[in-house]
Formats: sequence, C-alpha cells, structure tokens
Amino acid sequence: LISAGGQFLGLPACYREPSFAAAFERCIAKVSGRKIYDATGIQLMSINSLYQYEHRFHHDPKVFDSAAALAFMPDIFHWLLSGKFTVEKTIASTSQMVDARSGDWNRDLLRSLGLPFKALGKIIEPGSVIGNIRSEIAKSCGLPESIQIVAPPAHDTAAAIVATPTTGGEDWAYLSSGTWSLLGAELNAPVINDASADANFTNELGIGGTVRFLKNIAGLWLVQECRRQWERGGNAYDYAKLTAEAQTSEPLRTLIPVNDSIFAAPGDMADRIARYAIVSGQPVPQTPGQFVRTCLESLALEYRRTLQTLQKLLNREFKTLHIIGGGGKNELLNQLTADATGINVVVGPFEATASGNILTQAIGLGHVRDLSHARQIVANDTEVRRYVAKDAANWPATAERYSKLPSAKV
Repeated sequence: LISAGGQFLGLPACYREPSFAAAFERCIAKVSGRKIYDATGIQLMSINSLYQYEHRFHHDPKVFDSAAALAFMPDIFHWLLSGKFTVEKTIASTSQMVDARSGDWNRDLLRSLGLPFKALGKIIEPGSVIGNIRSEIAKSCGLPESIQIVAPPAHDTAAAIVATPTTGGEDWAYLSSGTWSLLGAELNAPVINDASADANFTNELGIGGTVRFLKNIAGLWLVQECRRQWERGGNAYDYAKLTAEAQTSEPLRTLIPVNDSIFAAPGDMADRIARYAIVSGQPVPQTPGQFVRTCLESLALEYRRTLQTLQKLLNREFKTLHIIGGGGKNELLNQLTADATGINVVVGPFEATASGNILTQAIGLGHVRDLSHARQIVANDTEVRRYVAKDAANWPATAERYSKLPSAKV
C-alpha cells in the first residue's frame, strides 16, 4: 500500500507468512471457498494476495484510509522507474482479487468480504508502455530520458510461458519447473466449473488474452529446504551432488504427498519427511540421496496425477510436456517425469522467464509481431533436451500407492 505522497504504508510481507492462514480461514468462513473460486477462477491457497490483504485490513484498517494505491512487487519497480502507478494484469490475476473472465478487480467479492477497494488501480496489459524513465534516474545512470518503461508479464510464470518453444496446436502442456512447479495448458478463455473447482485448478491471465489453466505444485522447494537444513547442520551439498546421490538410491522407496500443507512452510524439511515416513509406515530415508529421491519421485507422481486431471478437464490428450525454467537442469527429475507421465518431455529454455519478459517488451514496442513470432524466435535459439519413458512398468502401481498416501498430520 502506497500513500498519495508516494510513501510506503508498511513493508511488504512474504507470501509464506504463516499468519495469513488465519485470514484464509476467516474469508472461507465469511464467503465459502467455492464462491471465492467462482468469483475469481483462482486456486484456493492461503498464499494468495487476497489473504494478505484481508490480514492487513483485519489488524490495521485505518492504514487503508491513507492508501492511494495497491502495488504488487513488480508494480513497485515500474513506479520507481517511471513515477507512474500501474497494476500489471498477470501478477494481479494471481491475487484471487480479479475475475478471470473480465480481467478486472472483482469488487463484489471484496465487498462481500468487507474489504475496501478504493486503492485498486487500473489494470494494464503486459507489453503496455508505462512511460519514460524518470529524469533523475536517467541522469544518475547516464541514460537518455527517452528510454521507455514497458510492462512485461510481471508474474514470472506468465513470462516463462511466453518463451515455450512450441509451434502451436493444443496437444502440448507446460511445466514451469523451479521452486514451484506449475503444470497446465494455455487456453483462450478461463475454465470455471464444478470439475475445475473440485480439482482446484487455477485460471491465471497471460499475454494476448490467454489463460494459464494450471495447478500449483510444491516443486523443488522440497529439495531446497532439505539442503538448507543440512547446511545449518554444517553439511554443504551442491545440487549436482545431491542429484547424483539420488540417482544411485533405491527407487520408489518412500513417497510423500508433496502438496500437503505440512511441507509448505520453511525449515527442517528433512525432519518433516522423516516423521511422515514413520507415520505413514514407510522406510525412513537415511541419506541425503534417499531424501532427494523421495522428493523427486513424489513430484513426478504428482505431475502424472495433475496431467491426467488436466486432460480430463479439457477433454484433450497431450503428446508433449514442455519443461521450462531452471528446474529443467535436474536431469533425473526430467527422466522421472517422462517415466511417470509416459509422454514425451521437451526441456528448455532454462531462462524462460527472462526470455519471455524481454520478448513481451519487444512485442509492446513493435519489434516482435506477436506471441507466435516470439515463440518461433525461442524455438530457433534454444537447444532443447528430449526425454522419453524408459522405465514405465512400475509407475501405474506406484501412482495408485501415491494416491492413497495419508494426510501429513505430523
């Protein structure tokens, strides 16, 4: 929240802040989760900005009297660079405060939750020219004042999807792989119905009127947090070594429900995995390689389940899964994904978010024609890696086992 005089009204907070869970429960109690989903098309998750917003209003309502603008993190940088307040569409759409059908704030939802909305500004499209760089910045950096500030797809996944090296059609899905895994398909309109609500799929807005119909999955956060725990204990591991150890560890030994809330918070991830193994009657991982293999195989199984659900929701059969983003560097996870899903996996580019950001700005300035042209540029310039299923025999039975894992009440 920013005042009319350009002052921050408090500091931003991390979306994983545990106290936002209470705001989530208050909103669900006041307006049912299904009504919130129907109003926005966004997956119900306590990390969504709506619950930060409610938390702030619940604890400090008077601050909203002074708020002239609400800015998401990318919008803050656009404002600092240009001096103009804007709200970029792709990042706003993930907040669960925007109606995916209209692309505008759902003020009726906010009103039903008793939340103010006078600080919510006009939402702009990715690729929009916001204005010129502020003169004082230009002077201090030795830059011409004619430099323009162009809004990219400000949500990192939206930018990454722009850089998917596909030539079109409807037989491909994407997996943006990193700290989070986001698996979905690109649509021309949102899908908001009973089936999508039951599956908790989200409709995030993209470039050129597209919709990212996807599911948030825990991702390599699981491995990152294990590594941090081991480092705090004085044991340093790089990701290459951890993956190599996982490669030689026994396959399909211990599984975890990766999207369970117990694995969402930071800290002591390996301990939580070990406790879950005990509670669920599975072998407890003993080595870093076993822990990492547990995480990667469980992710691959969640990808399989999510992809199957996606195909049912859209009545499509996908032939290719494009893995984009830095998580694509994990070759073991790529191969496990191909084995678990049984479809062709194409990996690259690793820096998809940066590429999609730049290409969208180029579209906005007329240097690139459209989204199709941008993707052709990426396809021409990316050396992709391809994976096919090599060991598919055990995965159906293991997927059944995965589907029956108990909730992680540990």
